[in-house]
Amino acid sequence: MRRREFITLLGSAAMWPLAARAQQPDRLRRIGVLTPWSEDDPYPRAWLSAFVQELAESGWREGRNLRMDVRWAAADPDRVRMYAKELVELQPDVILVDSTPQTAALQANTRTIPIVFVIVSDPVGSGFVASLPRPGGNMTGFSNQEPSMGGKWVELLTEIAPDRRRIAAMFNPETAPYLRSYYLPSFEAAARSYKVEPIVVPVHGDADIETAMTALGRESGGLVVMPDAFLVARRASIISLAARNNIPAINLSAVLTRDGLLISYGPDFADLYRRAAPYVDRILRGAKPSELPVQLPTKFEMAVNVKTARALGLTVPPSILLRADEVIE
Repeated sequence: MRRREFITLLGSAAMWPLAARAQQPDRLRRIGVLTPWSEDDPYPRAWLSAFVQELAESGWREGRNLRMDVRWAAADPDRVRMYAKELVELQPDVILVDSTPQTAALQANTRTIPIVFVIVSDPVGSGFVASLPRPGGNMTGFSNQEPSMGGKWVELLTEIAPDRRRIAAMFNPETAPYLRSYYLPSFEAAARSYKVEPIVVPVHGDADIETAMTALGRESGGLVVMPDAFLVARRASIISLAARNNIPAINLSAVLTRDGLLISYGPDFADLYRRAAPYVDRILRGAKPSELPVQLPTKFEMAVNVKTARALGLTVPPSILLRADEVIE
C-alpha cells in the first residue's frame, strides 16, 4: 500500500539548465563521500547508488570524468574523525556527507572545501549553516526533519499502542547531541498532551541499550528510537530487544520497520541522496554552497509491520493502515 505526503520545498534551487548539464568538464573531478553506515549494509549502499545514478544523468560518470572516494565509518567515532581528516587531505572538489557527527567532523577539518550534507536534523543549531535560505560558508544540503517530528512519533505510537502510559526517547548524546534541543521539546509536549509520561534515555553502548530496554519492558513502556546513526547501526539488537521485552517502538526510517520494528515515519533517505546529486553537479560546475539554500524533505513514508504488531498483541488501527505507504505482513 503506497501513498505520498509532501511538505513545502524551500525554493527550487535544485533545478539546473539542461544546456549547462550537457557541458562536459575538461578534467577529472573528485568527490569524497563520508557515511556513518557499514559498507555491507544494503540500505545505504542503495541510497548511494541513487546518488550516483542521478549524477550520471548530469553527465558525471566514475572512471570517465569523475572519481569517488567513499569512506564507511560504521558508526565508529574514531573512524569518523580519521576518515574526515583523510578525505580533506585528498582535496576533493566537493564532499557528500551523511548525518550530523560526520558533518561536524568535516567542519573541524575544513572551512573551504564545498560540502553537501544529507540526513542532518538541525543544520542551523549544529552550526553548519547561518540559515536555511542563506547558508553562508562552505556547506549546504538537505535536512531530514523538522523539530515537530518528535511529537508526531509520540502521536503515532499512542495511536497504535494506546495502553502504554510512558514513552522513552532513546539516543546517544555523544553522536546525537542536537536531539535534546531539537526533538525533545515536541516529544515531551506531545507526551503530556496524550497523558503519557515522557522518559529521556541516554545510552552510550550496547550494554546501556539492553539495560534501558529491559527496564522499559518491565514498565510496559513504548519507545521512540531517535534519529541517531549510532542506534540505526545497532538496529538488529534493538529490534530483538523490543520483541523480547514486548516494547512497541517507532523510528523515522522504514529500514527498521522492514527489519522488524513496529512502525516508522520519516523522510525517504534514498530521495535525499538523489536530490543531493544536482547540488553536487552545480558545485562541480562552479556554484558556491553559500548560494544554494538548505532544503527540507519533500517525500515522506510511513511503514507499519503488522507481523510485529501481532507478536506484541496489538491490532493496527485502520486509520494507520490507510495512511501507511508500506504495510509489512
